[in-house]
Order: sequence, then structure tokens, then C-alpha cells
Amino acid sequence: MHMRIAVLPGDGIGPEVTAAALQVLERVAQRFGHSVDVHEALIGGAAIDATGSPLPDETLAPCRDSDAILLGAVGGPKWSDPGATVRPEQGLLRLRSELGLFANLRPVTVHPALVDLVPLKAERLQGVDLLVVRELTGGIYFGEKRREGDVAIDGCRYSVLEIERVVRLAAQLARGRTRRVTQVDKANVLETSRLWREVTTRVMREEFPDVAIEHQLVDSMAMHLISKPSAFDVIVTENLFGDILTDEAAVLAGSLGLLPSASIGASGPGVYEPIHGSAPDIAGRNIANPIGTILSVAMMLRWSFKLEAEAAAIEKAVSDVLHSGARTADLSRENSLGTDAMAGLIAAQI
Repeated sequence: MHMRIAVLPGDGIGPEVTAAALQVLERVAQRFGHSVDVHEALIGGAAIDATGSPLPDETLAPCRDSDAILLGAVGGPKWSDPGATVRPEQGLLRLRSELGLFANLRPVTVHPALVDLVPLKAERLQGVDLLVVRELTGGIYFGEKRREGDVAIDGCRYSVLEIERVVRLAAQLARGRTRRVTQVDKANVLETSRLWREVTTRVMREEFPDVAIEHQLVDSMAMHLISKPSAFDVIVTENLFGDILTDEAAVLAGSLGLLPSASIGASGPGVYEPIHGSAPDIAGRNIANPIGTILSVAMMLRWSFKLEAEAAAIEKAVSDVLHSGARTADLSRENSLGTDAMAGLIAAQI
């Protein structure tokens, strides 16, 4: 198979972890007889510096023409002025909107070799295997934003269609797992959340009667996610809540650097990226953990190219390397490996 991939390294550690992930992808291509055509382009702060736009047209065009997109991270203190009209994160939001990427998939599992790194009792981590499905193109991030004197206003808006499509995806995914969906909202306060609960209940009752559905308020879910994480399987929620809860869930894995994600739509290329940020404090030091990005490549192979064996080979290689005791600096302060060295070990296992 020939794969056309747009690579958007972005800011901070983004260029380092995407380069590491491409090293693993190239090894997979060699091992399984595929070819890869990579087109690198700017996004985020790097794009602002070069073009004045966080997502220039010369980046968007090759993204539209690609089979999949690998993204590093965007943002950093250089571009963090709250009063700025152009910010790196706008590039990511626009990319999602332009490509119709309405769902973000974030799997969270616990590797047995890393249990000691998690600040929870080991028994609470047994059986943890979550998939968070986060709505990605609606909600407060895309709502009206304005200032009226000393007052700032952010609007949160959702339509029935936006909710239906992401709930359907979550239910379809649950059918391949344990047939359980937890929908998270704040229906005791927010009108958008009440719509979420109404639509979810109807869709599940009418279209997925074989999948169990429960509802959780976001504040109680934040507690349960830590106190009884193994009680959940597929979690579906709106944009803001999903953003916060998945960062919290990273604690269950031991490090933000370990977790991948996929942003997908009804058609066209998906965007695959680690859930961590640009970590500008460690950028350029070759100490960032590339595993989240490498596992994002595994998700890319599975979702965009339907290459299950290749995706599984990457996941097994990561597991084997972690089981061998190899660690990056976020996982161990002693005898830690650099970004390139960790990627090299994983590639060698394939």
C-alpha cells in the first residue's frame, strides 16, 4: 500500500516526537511492504512566525490531499499573550473544522510494567481499558466570543445533529467492546447538556438497544474516573468536558507522554496526535517521550488504512520495550533514554 501522510510537527517538542514516530512508521513500511510519501507543513506558532497564520492555505491544501495527518503539538509561551488575536491553537481548531473531524478518540490503558508510576492503589487499576469519544467541532470552543466592558462572554452551542453523530460513533465502538456507554454532561445546570442527555437517550433507545447506557454529571465523573476507573468502558461527552477528563485520565496510564489520539470525521483524512502539549520547557533536549505519538501512528494505520496487523505490531513493540525496562525521563529519573533512542528500540522490535 502507498500511504500519503501530511506531517505537521508544530511547536515545542512536536518536531522531535513526530520525527521519532516517522522512524517507527518507516520500519513498519519496510517490514510489511508499504511505501510512505510524507509532506511536512507548518501549523501553530511556527506557522504564525513564518506566515502570520496558524494554519496557512499552503498547509491546509496538502492536508486535504493526504490519506492521514500526523500532528505533533501546538503552542508555547512565545504566543501565549491572552490579548493576541492570532494564537497557535486556532490553527488546530480550524483544521478540525475544515476537515469535518467531529470525534476525538482517546484510548486509556494501563501497562502492567508502569503500574508503580501511577499515584493510585494497584487494585484500582486492574481491568482499566477506557475509550473516550470527545465531540470535537462544537461547544464552547467554537461558540461566540466577545467582550462587553469588564465582562467576557463565551457561548456554548450544540445541535441535535452534532450530538447524534458522535453518540452513534460511540455506540458503534461499544458494540466491539463490552457494549457499555457512559454519557457525561452537566444536565442539572446547562441547557446544552440537557439536549445532550435527551438526544443520547433517544439514539441509544431507538438504534442501539443492545448497548447499555448510563449518564454521569461531569463533576461526579471526574471523581469516579479516579476512584473506580475500571467501571467504565466507552465514555462520550462534549468538547470541553472531554478535553479536561482525558487529561485527568492520563494519570491512570502514568504519563501524558504515553497516550495517543485520533480525530476522525465521516470521510477524508483523520488527524493523529499525542494528547500531550508542546512542552516548551524540554523542547530541543531529546528527552520527550515519543510513545504517545508512536501509538498515534498505530491508530492511524488501524483507522485510516485498515492495517490491523501493522497497528498491532507497533503496539506490541511498545509493550515489549516498556516491559524490558526502557524508560524516558518522564517515566524514570535514572538511566532514562532520549527520544531518538526510545524510538529506535521500538522500531527494532518490529
